Amino acid sequence: MNSGERKGQMTIFIIVAIVIVVLIVVYFTVRGQIGVQGIPAEVKPVFDYYEECIKFETSAAIQLAESQGGYVNVPDYKPGSEYAPFSSQLNFLGFPVPYWVYISGNGLIKEQVPSKQEMGDGIGNYVEEKIKDCDFSEFYSQGYDIKLGEPRAKVVIDNTKVTVNVNSDLVVSKGDSVGRMSEHNIQVDSKLGKFYDLARKIYDKERENAIFDTFGADVLRLYSPVDGVEISCSGKVWKTNEVIGDLKNGLEANMAAIKFKGNYYKINNEKNKYYIVDLGQNVDENVNLIYSKTMPTKVEINGEGVDNELMIASPVGIQEGLGILGFCYSPYHFVYDLSFPVLVQIYDNNEMFQFPIVAIIDKNVPREAAFSQLEQEPGSEFDLCEFMTQDVQVNLYDVDLKNIDGNISYQCFNQKCKLGESINGKFVGKAPACLNGELLVKREGFADKTEAFSSNSQNSVDVILDRVYNVDLDLKVGGKSLDGTAIVSFTDNNGKSVSTLLPDVSNVKLSEGDYDVTIYVYGNSSITIPASKKTQCQDIPRSGILGFFGGSKEECFDINIPETKIDYALRGGGKAKIYLLQDQLQKGKLSIEVDELPVPKSLESLQYNYASFEGMGVSIE
Repeated sequence: MNSGERKGQMTIFIIVAIVIVVLIVVYFTVRGQIGVQGIPAEVKPVFDYYEECIKFETSAAIQLAESQGGYVNVPDYKPGSEYAPFSSQLNFLGFPVPYWVYISGNGLIKEQVPSKQEMGDGIGNYVEEKIKDCDFSEFYSQGYDIKLGEPRAKVVIDNTKVTVNVNSDLVVSKGDSVGRMSEHNIQVDSKLGKFYDLARKIYDKERENAIFDTFGADVLRLYSPVDGVEISCSGKVWKTNEVIGDLKNGLEANMAAIKFKGNYYKINNEKNKYYIVDLGQNVDENVNLIYSKTMPTKVEINGEGVDNELMIASPVGIQEGLGILGFCYSPYHFVYDLSFPVLVQIYDNNEMFQFPIVAIIDKNVPREAAFSQLEQEPGSEFDLCEFMTQDVQVNLYDVDLKNIDGNISYQCFNQKCKLGESINGKFVGKAPACLNGELLVKREGFADKTEAFSSNSQNSVDVILDRVYNVDLDLKVGGKSLDGTAIVSFTDNNGKSVSTLLPDVSNVKLSEGDYDVTIYVYGNSSITIPASKKTQCQDIPRSGILGFFGGSKEECFDINIPETKIDYALRGGGKAKIYLLQDQLQKGKLSIEVDELPVPKSLESLQYNYASFEGMGVSIE
């Protein structure tokens, strides 16, 4: 190789070396000016802030969805009624939590369970709206120019994370540095998906097996008088409000005790296995069930001897012709319609998903069918209250024909629709078309009024309400003050009864009108029915071939009746039909006098007292 060739090679090496050095210098010079994904470091803080804003609003949307039964934006509020006091939302600590199933104001069972897709769409819509308000003012003050396009968010909910992809052009410039990004992918750690899946399993179990309804029916029979017999000749009396209070306390304690098979609790007593519900999988998250007696609850009690104040079991065995029994007893059968909310909470140390449902007990029996089947009962195929087509006018008056205001509902078949409140004694509005429906009018301080009204042929009606007065009862028995207890009942022409138990509660609410008054006075007695044995015989079919041809034989067995002590028995009272005037009731006191009966000392004398009672009257001043 000659010297010229060597010089040429050296020149090439020098040029290559210079290029390498220049590239290294340029790299280290601009390295601090170029961020990830091609975003210059000068403008990268704006993009970081925008992603943090997206993450913050996503977390806020998740918290809303978890606290509101999966809804970020709750469905439209639908009010309840006296018939079903639940509305479409449970107010829990001031937050509206939509029921996943509830009873509408007119008695239909409604479901509103969000799907996971609907939940994701709700989160996405929330993020789209909120990130438009991301505050870039600090960056503007530093000389940044920021242009933000219309955002579109897509949300994917997994077991332990929520992924949000926001498609939104973000262009940021400052000086010579310009950055642009169109897609922003954010992940938020959350068990929303896992909690929702578990919530659906619990809900589906309730829907198919009525687990809360069944527990509620057990509580009803444990804490309240439903069916039974009291060995008593004076009957048995319960205060209605105390029965309802005990029932609510029982529901509160028992709903909280229910657990789902899993590892989030310990069983300290074998009896507690009664409260374990198997979902078909082990539950590894905390689940809490809440019912509070302050929550809206429907309790209706029906049966012979039931009114707003008392539940009375009348005695049998003291009536004429029943002396052969040799003892007396008080059977009772009360029928309950009970509906109450249960709030299901699934949680860990950081998050909580909750949703409420309404449990239903109809005529002492827990709901058995699926909700969709219940909606197909006759007359309930559609929501009548959604078809308010008839113009109606209702004028409300008191007995002096002065205008008063009240709350007005309309009942057609088994559906009750809330119409609204009157203004200056007049209601003008819409009602569903119905033949032989009923207007239901309520006002504080007045007796409830039911007025027949066919909205398909009538368009106006006048309703007169009777004022209700608080009246104290002063009862004399044989001219003397009451010594014992007395059950006083006032029954109007519509069969509505108001009762009280003296001397415990001496106040009743009455309005002007006709009443059947019945007063039972009970006091001490000294009756002891000795133990006895009776032999009863009956024919039973014979076995074998003789039985095949109708042969029978007599078999006898003994009935042992234990000794019965009657410490409390009928000592006075009477019945009467009276008309109570408004002027009488305004005075606030009724003086009542009934005759006294002798102290019964035998079953025969007790039967004499009951026979005499039928002819005894009541004097009221």
